[in-house]
Amino acid sequence: MSSLPALQALIEKKYGLGPADIDPNISMREKGLDSLALVEFLFEIEDHFGISMPDPDPQAGLQLETLAQLSEVVDRLLADKAAGAAASPPSQAAAAGSKIDSDSSVAPAP
Repeated sequence: MSSLPALQALIEKKYGLGPADIDPNISMREKGLDSLALVEFLFEIEDHFGISMPDPDPQAGLQLETLAQLSEVVDRLLADKAAGAAASPPSQAAAAGSKIDSDSSVAPAP
């Protein structure tokens, strides 16, 4: 499932740019979002999806200038998060809570 519709809704809510106003493949800077606005939008994405966005690194091929690029990164991070959650063992607290300790017994009151 693509995160693009959710990103479009977030940018519309925050900056008033609806899906018809911004082409997902065109730089958001062309629609008037400066670098500060883009950073704020990245924080909004992190909060909304519960992920940590990587820093843009054009030299490494990681650009976050368009909604399409953002969507690709968000989709990958969400897939990694889901795979990690599915592969991780239950928490120790949950495991301890479900384990019956055979050495513990309730002594009758004197």
